[in-house]
Amino acid sequence: MKKYTIKDIAELAGVSKGTVDRVLHKRGKVSAAALEKVTRLLEEIDYQPNLIARSLKNTKDYHICVVQPDPEIDPYWQPCVDGVNDAIKEYKSFGITIDSYFFNHADTDSFFKINKTILQQRPDAVLITPIFHKESVEVIKQYNAKNIIVSTINDPLELNGITNFVGQDLIQSGRVAARLMEMIIPKNRTILIIHLDEVFNNSIHMQLKEKGFKNYLERLQHSNFTLKTCSLQQADLYDKLNGLLNNPNSVSGIFVTTSKVYSVAKIVDNFPNLDIKIIGYDLLDENIKYLKNNAIDFLINQNPKHQAYLCITQLAEYFLFDKKIPREKLLPIDIVNSENFDGYTKN
Repeated sequence: MKKYTIKDIAELAGVSKGTVDRVLHKRGKVSAAALEKVTRLLEEIDYQPNLIARSLKNTKDYHICVVQPDPEIDPYWQPCVDGVNDAIKEYKSFGITIDSYFFNHADTDSFFKINKTILQQRPDAVLITPIFHKESVEVIKQYNAKNIIVSTINDPLELNGITNFVGQDLIQSGRVAARLMEMIIPKNRTILIIHLDEVFNNSIHMQLKEKGFKNYLERLQHSNFTLKTCSLQQADLYDKLNGLLNNPNSVSGIFVTTSKVYSVAKIVDNFPNLDIKIIGYDLLDENIKYLKNNAIDFLINQNPKHQAYLCITQLAEYFLFDKKIPREKLLPIDIVNSENFDGYTKN
């Protein structure tokens, strides 16, 4: 494909190079006739601007702040950090500064404190992981008041002040988990839905996964699964789960809505005589260990690294090229088992 220069375009359109430059970079005055000529020609030749050339003409620097849980506290978030770091390397030479800020995923005060610090800086955009629903709605309104672009990953929020969301359809994710569970346990058995280490009423991602899971199983014909839901903290998990598994009406399946599924698999290992199938989320090292020995049957990969990287890329392309930011980008729901996990962990 021929690469057209501004000089080429000017000659073909019958206008000056200065006119083409003003059209391409949307600056200065251009007559309606000249604008129509250049625009029509650009469409005909399918003109693609050169990334480096465009960025060199951009005189404004942009600042993006990323607000995410601390991976030192919860390792699930480390891939998000990796995705952000990849974006930092890619866009640092184009006048885009990306700064990361971390909060304790179990402490709403730390979430408020971090966002207060960022609000004082007045960045051009902020990427938030809104694991605290009520608190996230509050801080997003504060960003909106200062005309700061707000992007989100992981948890979808129904809020007009959010420019874009990158993540999975979590209701569909729950339905996929339920379909898998239906395939691997006998009909008319008990299934536990376990939420770990987060406040269920303030965690949209757990609510949506449970909703999808229940919705699928409750609409099945010719089956009568008993569903029990438990919202637990790690400190209570051992005693509570042991009590449920010692019950004569033993459990056949467990669906864990967070990345802490390994904690459940570790306890279930103490009941070798029970045939319990386990489905959970995310490719943490501990989860992979139990997946490899079939203590965990399926993991649903949420690809947090790609969520973070893609979200920042959308913001960067908007700043550099005025490219429209899609309101929502839903990622595939990857089903991982003991046979195919290598293909995901190596990438």
